[in-house]
Amino acid sequence: MFCKPTPKNTLTQRNERTAPLDCSAVKTGTAAGALWLGLIALLTLISASNGTLADDMIGQASVIDGDTLEIHSTRIRLWGIDAPESTQLCRSEDSDPYRCGAQAANDLDTFIARRPVSCNPITLDRYGRTVATCSVGSADLGEWLVRKGLAVDWPQYSHGRYDAVQREAAQAGRGMWKGSYVEPWLYRVCIRAGGKPADCSDDANAHR
Repeated sequence: MFCKPTPKNTLTQRNERTAPLDCSAVKTGTAAGALWLGLIALLTLISASNGTLADDMIGQASVIDGDTLEIHSTRIRLWGIDAPESTQLCRSEDSDPYRCGAQAANDLDTFIARRPVSCNPITLDRYGRTVATCSVGSADLGEWLVRKGLAVDWPQYSHGRYDAVQREAAQAGRGMWKGSYVEPWLYRVCIRAGGKPADCSDDANAHR
């Protein structure tokens, strides 16, 4: 079944560099034929998987939230960091609640200032978004957000890449570090478990 030529329009949608394989010489009744079929299946799988990840992108970006952009209709999640959710609240140094998720998005949009954004895709997340490192000029957007205290290093994925700038932000009392906050990934767990935004923003266990 692997030797049946694929229609050209299907190949174009999957990967424009993929061409139909010529299997006319494969003898399916021999060990060599079975080996060829296995090789063809492997190459097809690799080609299909490679075609799902976007190439490097550059263009004007729309800010979706504090750690998500959109370029040329492609949704991009910034790699290695986590910013507060749009509905999430943090506490200021005076313990007053404020919309730290909205602030992260607004400050990021102001910093980008309609300049071209360049992104290097790394993988896809479970929602189908492209996960990438992105920059404006020489500034890594993930690092900028963490340095400003607008997002936190996500060691599960970053392996501590932004840990140093996070410690710098904490010592300087920037952004969320001026007061208190719940880690965004814990806030999402609380919300998914039925907690209310205001409660989950103060206590990640509010749903219990």
